[in-house]
Amino acid sequence: MSCLILIGMMGAGKTTVGKELARRRGVRFADVDQEIIARTGVSIPTIFEIEGEAGFRKRESQALNDLTRESGIVIATGGGAVLDPGNRELMAGRGVVVYLNVPPQILWERTRTDRNRPLLQVENPRARIEELYRARDPLYREVADIVIDGGRGNPGTMVRQIEKVVQNLDKKFPCEP
Repeated sequence: MSCLILIGMMGAGKTTVGKELARRRGVRFADVDQEIIARTGVSIPTIFEIEGEAGFRKRESQALNDLTRESGIVIATGGGAVLDPGNRELMAGRGVVVYLNVPPQILWERTRTDRNRPLLQVENPRARIEELYRARDPLYREVADIVIDGGRGNPGTMVRQIEKVVQNLDKKFPCEP
């Protein structure tokens, strides 16, 4: 079974790019965070408040496992999905993994007013983004089949870059027209 899996930091554009990729390919799009919200009936910040990050990560792993069993799907993961070695192994084994690499400064600009990001509810969220980026970037690169540098560009440009590279990969994305 194969699928297209988008990874990267919060604010990298995984959902925006993922929706457009799925639309262009005529396949289903799924956002892991939205899947968790649908399953629990509560927001991500509420899950963090009640269960902590560990509880959220357990739910994230289960949702990712379920979604990656589908063929012909574009999946946007949460930014921290790569923290679990089992998630990295699962993604690498079940799909084509695309890392949307966006510089921390741009991530900060995109997320600074978003109160639905529990990991940024700290005294210095900008420093927190830089810290998370330094810790996660090597993990994203470890699992990625494709690295797309993003930031100021148009999401449509990123979609076209991904489609071009996916066509040239040995791993065949099964939803090609």
